[in-house]
Amino acid sequence: MKLLKIGITGVRGVVGESFTPELTVGFAQAFATYMNGGRILVCRDTRPSGPMVHAAVNAGLLAAGCEVIDLGVCPTPTMQLSISHLNANGGIAITAGHNPEQWNALKFVRSDGLYLNATQGEELLDIYHQGEFAKTSWDKIKTHIETLDATPHHIAKLTTAFDVASIRARQLTVAVDCCNGACARLSPLWLQELGCKVLTINDNSGAPFPHSPEPKPANMAQLLAVVKAGNADIGFAHDADGERLGIVTEKGEALSEELTLALATHIRLQRRVGPVVTNVCTSMAIDQIAKGFGAPVIRTAVGQAYISETMIEQGAVLGGEGSGGIAVPEVQTTHDSAAAIGLILEHLARTNETMSELVDRLPRLSMIKHNISLEPNRLYSILNRFRLKVESERLSYDLTDGIKVSFPDGWIHARASNTESMIRVIAESVDESRARQLLEWARDRIGRE
Repeated sequence: MKLLKIGITGVRGVVGESFTPELTVGFAQAFATYMNGGRILVCRDTRPSGPMVHAAVNAGLLAAGCEVIDLGVCPTPTMQLSISHLNANGGIAITAGHNPEQWNALKFVRSDGLYLNATQGEELLDIYHQGEFAKTSWDKIKTHIETLDATPHHIAKLTTAFDVASIRARQLTVAVDCCNGACARLSPLWLQELGCKVLTINDNSGAPFPHSPEPKPANMAQLLAVVKAGNADIGFAHDADGERLGIVTEKGEALSEELTLALATHIRLQRRVGPVVTNVCTSMAIDQIAKGFGAPVIRTAVGQAYISETMIEQGAVLGGEGSGGIAVPEVQTTHDSAAAIGLILEHLARTNETMSELVDRLPRLSMIKHNISLEPNRLYSILNRFRLKVESERLSYDLTDGIKVSFPDGWIHARASNTESMIRVIAESVDESRARQLLEWARDRIGRE
C-alpha cells in the first residue's frame, strides 16, 4: 500500500513510494501560485530525504518566480516566527514531525505564521490538481537563494515572554533529548540562555534518529537514564521538528504525552485565567483542571490550524493537543516546544516546586490509544458504519472530528488520522480497566470488514 496523506497538515508520504520529487515540485509550485509569489521561507528537519525534498521545493518555488530564503535545518516553530519578522508571504516546512524516518512531508504556512486552515488547504489542493501554476520567464528567475540563521530571533522572542532572571537564579539542571532532529541547536542554546546546566543527548543533526521521534514514554529510555545519572531537575524530549514535547520528572518518571498539556494548563491558569483551547480527543483532565480555576475549555477538531485560529478568536491564554504540542500566545499561537520549556521552567523557578510535586497535583486518568491501519479508500466508510451503530444504540455522540461517544465515566473517540492511513481510537476513563472496556466496545463496533 503506497501511503500518501493530503489534508490540513499538508502533504506527506513515504519517500521513494508515494512521496516523490515530482509531487514535491508540483506542490511547491501550487503553493507559490496560491501565495502570489514573493518571499517564501523554507526549512527542514534532519531525516535522510531532507536534502532531496529541499532541492525539489526550491526548484518549484524558483520556477514560480519566488524569492527563496533558506533557513536550513531549523525547527518549524522557528520558521513560523520568522515569517512576519522577515516580511515573507509564507513558508514551507519540510518535515514529517513525529513520523518515522522513511516519511517526509510539506507543511504550508501562511503570512501570519500559522498553518493553512481547512478551506485554504482545499484551495491549494485545487490549484495542485488543476496544474495551472504561476511561471516566471527564464530571465527573471532568481539566481541566488539567501541562507539565514533564524535561531537568534526565536530565542530573543522567547526571552521576552518568560521570567528569564528567575529561571537563571534557580540554576536548574535540565536533560534534553533532541532526537538528532531540528532542535539539536535551538534547545541547548535556549537552555543555556536560561542559565541551566544542560545535559544534552542525541544532538547530532547529521546522525539518524536514535529512536522514533514521537516524544512519548516508550521512546524516553535514554532520556530517563540521563535524568537519573545526572540528577537532573527535569528531562525534555523533542520530536523531529520542534513542535511536540515529552517530559521526564526528576524521579525518573516518563510522563504520558497527554500530561504535557495538563501540566501547561495547570501552570498557566495559576497566573492568568482565561480560555484554554484543545481538540476533542485530548484528555478530560484539561476540563477538570480548568474547572478548578473557573476557566472555559474550548474543543476543536484535531489539527494545529484549528487550535491556532480558535485561540485567536477566543483570546485564549493557552492552546495545545494531547500529542505534546503546546501553544503559548505570548510567543506564538502555534505549537512550539521551546515555548513550552520556558513556561515549565519559569514555574519551577518561581515556585521552587519539583516536577514530581507538580505532577502529583494533576488529575490522573487512564487513556488508551489504538490504531487500526486501513487502505485510504476504506477509512470513511468504516467510520460511517461505526456512527450508524452508535446512533442505533441511542448514545450521545459528537461529530466535531470523527465520532466521539460520551459515557458517564469516560469517552471513546474514533477518527481518521491526519498524518497516516489509519483510524485512531482513543478511550479514556477514571481507571485502566474501564478504559479497556470502552476500547473493546469501540473495536467490536468498528470492525474491519
